[in-house]
Order: sequence, then structure tokens, then C-alpha cells
Amino acid sequence: MSTTPGSPTMTAPDAGSSYTLTEDAANDTLMTLNWTEPDYGFSAGITYTIEMDQTGNNFADAMDLATTHQPRFSITTGDMNGKLLGAGYSPKQEVTLEFRVSASVADSVQKEVSEPITLSFTPYSVCQYCPAIYVPGGYQGASGYTNDWSPADAPALHTVDGQDQYEGYVNMANANSEFKFTADQSWATNWGDNGGDGTLENGGANIKLAESGYYKFNVDINALTYSTLKTTWGVIGSATADGWNSDQDMTYDPDQKVWTITTDLSAGEIKFRANNGWDLNYGDDGGDGSLEAGGANIAVGSAGNYTIVLDLSGDVYTYSLTKN
Repeated sequence: MSTTPGSPTMTAPDAGSSYTLTEDAANDTLMTLNWTEPDYGFSAGITYTIEMDQTGNNFADAMDLATTHQPRFSITTGDMNGKLLGAGYSPKQEVTLEFRVSASVADSVQKEVSEPITLSFTPYSVCQYCPAIYVPGGYQGASGYTNDWSPADAPALHTVDGQDQYEGYVNMANANSEFKFTADQSWATNWGDNGGDGTLENGGANIKLAESGYYKFNVDINALTYSTLKTTWGVIGSATADGWNSDQDMTYDPDQKVWTITTDLSAGEIKFRANNGWDLNYGDDGGDGSLEAGGANIAVGSAGNYTIVLDLSGDVYTYSLTKN
């Protein structure tokens, strides 16, 4: 028997590769990991275990991605997304992980472990029980949502209680925009407002917003009520130019459907707030890149020029701070 079988070496994918995962590609193969086989000097039934952990953690909290007897392993986008969310990584936030493979033939034979490679992933949000309703209307084409009056293209409002209360943000580019709410991406069940009084009727009249803007919607299907709040967004905090005294205004990007600002920050803290007030504000309770209403201040570790992105378009509200 060879006393130096050699460690497996990962040959694919290329170290440093980056993957943005999408739900549309959930059933597609995301990547195939390949590695060389150790030579034990005899016909060995080798068991390979693929581990992943956050970069710099030295595999102290490694997760087993797979176990196989072949020198390769393929994983779909959906399965990888599930692994990432299950490990506690946030949707829409890039995470950099290390991967390694170990080879073993018996308890009495030393396990051979490869050198790690680094890969980056941006998972998507999956809600196992997270119903949504939709907001089709005549505003869609002008506002970046493809086709007017198309439920299939309309922005979604997501549940806030796992049942029939919904919340979300919609851009209305033009004044006097009209819309309705639909139960799914069709017109089979829809609600409008016959009296313009904030109560909904099945099949009711189109709802009109007199002013253009970026609106927060809250809809209670049980009570058949809804409300809208026009918002603009800014960054405020000890790290900003005027401290906690006033906002640094952000700009809405209708193509990316995010709010952005490039500004100088000092070491300190920030939050996001609407309409230059504290009634509606977001912070980050877990420091994980996802936002909570009234959440904790967000730390800025060092001074510099930053591009800040606020994304309120999905069922999880997120942000990023990128130093330029």
C-alpha cells in the first residue's frame, strides 16, 4: 500500500468564481466540483466529503455539502440556495465561502484533505409559506414593470404575518396612476375600491393615486382594507456629513428598482429613513444585510467614499455598503 497517496486537488470550478443564484434557474446545474483522486496503491473504495465554511473560519463550523464515491459532484441552483439559506446566509447578499474535499477509505487510514478554494454566491429569497398578492395597473410600463395591466409582470406585495396581511413598495412614475390588487398573477380574483375610501371590493373599481412617487402599500385581505404612503429615502447617522441632524438624500433607480447614494462616510453608524422623519425607518438587527423596521444602527467600520444601495423591492429588505 502506498504510504503517500497524496491529497485530492480541486480542479473545478475555478477558484474565485462568483455565482448569482436565481429562482428561474432552480432546477439547473449551478456548478460541478471536480478533484483528483489519491493513489492508495490498491483498489480502494474512497468516500469523498465536500465541506464548505465562511472564508477565514478555518472550517471550524464547516457544513457537509455532499458525500460521494466519485471524484466529482454537481449541485443545482435550488439545492445550493437551500444550503446557503439553511446556513444562515442572507438573500441578495454575496457571501464568500471556502470549499475543500476529504478522502477516506477506512478508520485506520489517514484522511486526505485538499487545499481549499474560494467561491462566492448571492442567494435568492425563498419563502416556503409566503403568499403574495400583485399590483397590476396602467403605471407598469412607465415605472419599470414591463407591460401595463399585466399581473404576470406586476410587482408583488408579500405577507407580513404568513397569512393575509401584505406589504411592499411600488414605483408609480406618473401622476393619476391606476391599479388593482390580484390574488395571483392572473385576473381570476382581483380587488378594487368602488368608493375611493380605502376599502376593497371583489372586482371593484380601479384605484387611482393622484401623485407620482414611490409608495409603501399595506393591504389586509381579511379586513378588505389598504393604505398607501408616498416615500422618499435618505441615509442618516453619526457617519454621515450632518450626523443625526438631517438626511443625505438617496436617488431612486427605476431600472434596478433600488435607492442609491454615493457619499463620504466617517467611521460611525447609519440608518435609513423615509420622508426625513423617524415614523418609518430601517436598521439591521443581525448585522446580516437584511433590514428590520426600527432596527439597530448599522456600523460603518472605516471612513471613506461609499456607494450605498437600499433595496425594498423583495420580500426581504436589504442594503449594501461598498467602499469606492
